[in-house]
Amino acid sequence: MFGGMPPEGDEETPVFVISVAAQLAGMHAQTLRTYDRQGLVSPGRTSGGGRRYSMRDIALLREVQRLSQEDGVNLAGIKRIIELENQVDALRARVAELTEELAAAYVAADQAAAAAHASYRRDLVPLNQQTAMVVWRPKRR
Repeated sequence: MFGGMPPEGDEETPVFVISVAAQLAGMHAQTLRTYDRQGLVSPGRTSGGGRRYSMRDIALLREVQRLSQEDGVNLAGIKRIIELENQVDALRARVAELTEELAAAYVAADQAAAAAHASYRRDLVPLNQQTAMVVWRPKRR
């Protein structure tokens, strides 16, 4: 069970107690508490207040550790990176929603145009339009 997803949930389901989450993330439980206090990771809570971590939380903990140890980013920088990544994810989701809405609007416009064309009377004769030029000369007083 430690290597993958719990069978009863998805990656967002908070199921791991802090000791298991710390082991999965390769950290000490106190480090997880510190990250929670600083707002880097926000695990779910039980009714009694105990922390419950999801697989997504554990992946985030690993990323925090990587940024800190391999890239030398301080915790304030990591928090800002996480905030920006969350904003990018939200914007991508919004763009996807708007793209779907736009595609639906195109389909609706095409259907409306087709219905309008289908409603044309077939007994009307097309008018041959000619171009004429009119020169206007104002009267002088």
